[in-house]
Amino acid sequence: MMLDRRSFSGLMLAGAAAALLPRAARAQGQPARNVVLVHGLFADGSCWSEVIARLQAAGLNATAVQNPLTTLEESVAATRRVLARQEGSTVLVGHSFAGMIVSEAGTDPNVSALVYVAARAPDAGEDYAALAKTFPPPPASAGIVFDGDEGRLTEAAFLRDFAGDLPQARAKVLFAVQEPFRKALLAGRTTQAAWRAKPSFYAVSAEDRTIDPDLQRFMAKRMNARTIELPASHLSLISHPQEIAGLILEAARGAA
Repeated sequence: MMLDRRSFSGLMLAGAAAALLPRAARAQGQPARNVVLVHGLFADGSCWSEVIARLQAAGLNATAVQNPLTTLEESVAATRRVLARQEGSTVLVGHSFAGMIVSEAGTDPNVSALVYVAARAPDAGEDYAALAKTFPPPPASAGIVFDGDEGRLTEAAFLRDFAGDLPQARAKVLFAVQEPFRKALLAGRTTQAAWRAKPSFYAVSAEDRTIDPDLQRFMAKRMNARTIELPASHLSLISHPQEIAGLILEAARGAA
């Protein structure tokens, strides 16, 4: 079929416009083959191991960020370096404090969806500590101790309030490898809220003693997230890896 000059020009302009669309617009709604997972306080990248095994079995490329837990800016930078190594659409997942990192770094154009696992989800510029104070204080907060500038959980608080639904022997191993955080980390505020523009998913831990479950529900509802609720401690990614991996796979399929 012959095209007149006007029709040909229209097709050319449409093609050029599609090429100029932000990658974020093209990434959303598209299946993702990559997953980047970020840990929070009192943990390290290995806490995602059982989730990663399930994602790999499903054919996804999964990478855990070794979060430095020094400042929010440095933690976001570490996450962005890992995101930059991914080829194609990527689901960005954060546990606990790392929800702040997901909210900030999730604006990356290749990030197709966000998954929050018992995680902080502040709005841009929001004082998360002030928001948290509008809910009952979680028991784990009383168990934080400092050695100079470095903070960590006591063993009693870790076993009872952080990893309460894990076998004690497993929880003690996790306590032994917890990564201390710097005080400066807690002072950081996000400048962006990626969940306002990206499909978002949230796993609420109903038995959480580290982030109040009602605060989690509030944040999940505010972001209009696809939400599941688990009878879990703060470490649902370890006690319920199948359900957490399932939620991530749902996000990776492009479901909103």
